[in-house]
Amino acid sequence: MGNKGRPRRAVAALTSYLLLAGAIAGAAPAQAAPAHLAGGTPAATPPMGFNNWNAFGCDVNEALIKETADIFVSSGLKDAGYQYVNIDDCWSARERGADGKLVPDPVKFPNGIKGVADYVHAKGLKLGIYGDAGTKTCAGYPGSLGHEDVDAQTWADWGVDYLKYDNCNNQSDGSQADYVRRYTAMRAAIGRTGRSIVYSICEWGTSQPWLWAKGIGDLWRTTGDISDNWSSIRSIIRQNAPLAPYAGPGHWNDPDMLEVGNGGMTATEYRSHMGMWAMMAAPLIIGTDLRKASAETLSILGNREVIAIDQDRLGVQASVVSDSGGLMVLDKPLAGGDRAIALHNSTDSLATISVAARDTGLARAGAYRLHDVWTGDTLQARSTISAGVPAHGTVVYRVRPLRDPAATAPAVAVGAGLGTIVPGPAGGGSLTTTVTNRGAGALRDLAVSANVPAGWSATPTTAQRRERLATDATLETAWTIGVPANTPAGRYPITVTAAYRWGPRNRAAATSSEIVAIVVNAPADGRRHLSTLPAVTSVNATGPVELDQGNGGPLENDGSLITVGGVVYTRGLGTSAASEITYYLGGRCSKLVTDAGIDDTAGAGATATFSIYAGDTLAATSGSVGTGQAPTTLTADLTGATWLRLVATPGGSSAVPADWAKPVLTCGGVADDSPVLPQSQTLFSFESGTDGFTIANPGDGGTVAQSPLFHTDGVAGLKVATPAGGNWFGRALSAPLDLTGKTMLRYDVKTGGIGTSGEIAIQVGDDMSWCQGGLWTWTGTDSSRTITERFDQIGCPAGVTLDPSAIRAVWVFLNSGGEVYIDNVRAE
Repeated sequence: MGNKGRPRRAVAALTSYLLLAGAIAGAAPAQAAPAHLAGGTPAATPPMGFNNWNAFGCDVNEALIKETADIFVSSGLKDAGYQYVNIDDCWSARERGADGKLVPDPVKFPNGIKGVADYVHAKGLKLGIYGDAGTKTCAGYPGSLGHEDVDAQTWADWGVDYLKYDNCNNQSDGSQADYVRRYTAMRAAIGRTGRSIVYSICEWGTSQPWLWAKGIGDLWRTTGDISDNWSSIRSIIRQNAPLAPYAGPGHWNDPDMLEVGNGGMTATEYRSHMGMWAMMAAPLIIGTDLRKASAETLSILGNREVIAIDQDRLGVQASVVSDSGGLMVLDKPLAGGDRAIALHNSTDSLATISVAARDTGLARAGAYRLHDVWTGDTLQARSTISAGVPAHGTVVYRVRPLRDPAATAPAVAVGAGLGTIVPGPAGGGSLTTTVTNRGAGALRDLAVSANVPAGWSATPTTAQRRERLATDATLETAWTIGVPANTPAGRYPITVTAAYRWGPRNRAAATSSEIVAIVVNAPADGRRHLSTLPAVTSVNATGPVELDQGNGGPLENDGSLITVGGVVYTRGLGTSAASEITYYLGGRCSKLVTDAGIDDTAGAGATATFSIYAGDTLAATSGSVGTGQAPTTLTADLTGATWLRLVATPGGSSAVPADWAKPVLTCGGVADDSPVLPQSQTLFSFESGTDGFTIANPGDGGTVAQSPLFHTDGVAGLKVATPAGGNWFGRALSAPLDLTGKTMLRYDVKTGGIGTSGEIAIQVGDDMSWCQGGLWTWTGTDSSRTITERFDQIGCPAGVTLDPSAIRAVWVFLNSGGEVYIDNVRAE
């Protein structure tokens, strides 16, 4: 092909997100598990260590592993409990040796895995390796299916101490029995080596391994792959937290590796990530480049009080005490009688979270000592454990009964609620603050203040002072917030502080919480897809309102492309009625045009009514529409309206998947024929055939053909027969393609009975250098989605610059081992 370096294969393929949940929901009781290795489990507490995948993907080598081992020692992470330095996929040669054994890549590992193991062991650490319970690994290297004994013995001979055993290209019939068979085969093979090796089952929770893997694996993945963003963390916590009954010494629920330090989240979110993993007794496997880790990253990963909760010798995963509205309380018993209590706020706003001590496993007492493992503060509470918890934050207390609370500062919960802020003299917003005394003993001389950004004002309209505040009493204060007219839209912190005196010595103290003010501005001139504008509020019967996809259920990003009456849309809002979405217009917009209808995933007989409101005035309504009906087009006059509301009302009591398909908002008096933003440039539409699509690696197989069975643009798409190991599909261009001004490439995909990974690569320059992204996106069985890769996510070889004006080829990756449909390869 003339490119600089061959195309890389899939490197995060087949993350299944519980694809078989429906198939196994009614499965028979799990089979009895075989006995573990004699001599006890090598994972009496959750394993702690490092894995290169999250930060490096396939770019693993001997130097990285050795340098990471060095940093474990020099940084104090080893002393904190981290011991495994694990190598993930792409460590081996593409083919087995003549003797049938796996061969380390001689360029990446010139001293072999044995040499690396010897180096790591000399540091007092342990080495991990990666394998796969399929014919190939996720990146297309040799798998261990049918080679269990020779591979287990090879790893044992090299001195491997930990095996992560993946699930790609598994040749499975999808039954739970097959999963048990494949993973038991490697368990037995490890046992025959006589070496103690931690066995990590990585089948993504597909077959509910918590029901059958105890005694087979030391830990098992409970979810799909983690990503370095809050949406991923929030979703994984919701899936893993209820599985506490299945965890314990030598058999741990694994919600995947740590993303702390990789840059996609805030420090608050990373502390939540680390703290909730510790509460859930999860393995703590670092996934960042420790050679570049900041002091803050190392302080989060190395917090010994948090680690102590995770590594507690009782080995109990925290139980869920309460879970409502995105607020969760977890309770974990600890050796010695203490309990860890986590107050977890997954919402986007500051929240006061409380739990009565009697609702946890705490012994009855007159007061309790609360030690905050993140701040180091020690407080006392009489009967309720409570705190103002920031958005995406988690407060973790180590709690025990306290006989004499008089000498310990009281726990004071500072909360606040704040509506949307509109700049200008007629705008502003309303703030409500609450201060609740949870300590044993009254607060005195309480004063509340609100520190707002420069140029803003905060004026109390009710009492902000209280001479005395008794235990469990609350002072609530209302405030008017003023915001200058030229304030840009964005997020602005407001700090609420309660200052007070406490105890017999009348000591001064203060407690603060931060709430984020959301400032909205009216939309700019132009016609734009409504899904590109931030909603001010949204209420949805099931899960979140989804952008540019249907509502699939309770988790984020769990739907397929919006489909109404057989028409597939790549833009829109997927709701679960009853639902209501609100946007701020500021009187600047004139029209909304949208299709509306029941998503094709709905059951027979589902109905809903779609209504558009300009403020409180009904501007358009669909009347009752039902499953299978063609989309209804609504046009709403929004002239002069300050607010836009989209309301979907179900015809019965059950939630209904209801779609606002391709809604376009017109603002600023632009013409009806002006372009819709963001503008999209179709590169391949497959309307006249295959558009010259071919395969990048002919030896790996695959074919393409035009098909009318799936299309998001025009009347035809492309049917792709994919090999199980995957291939790149696309074409070199006859002349350079200029995509100056565009920021991303996208394509739409639909699967059948087998899911697929999706990825995008391009070739640039006269030497056809291969540049590839790293966002491997899974599309499950019988579903569809849009695969997206931003130009700033695409990496090129050293010395090569990605020039959007000189793109020479475009490729997409697919690997189902069956038929997949794609359409509308485009730049936006």
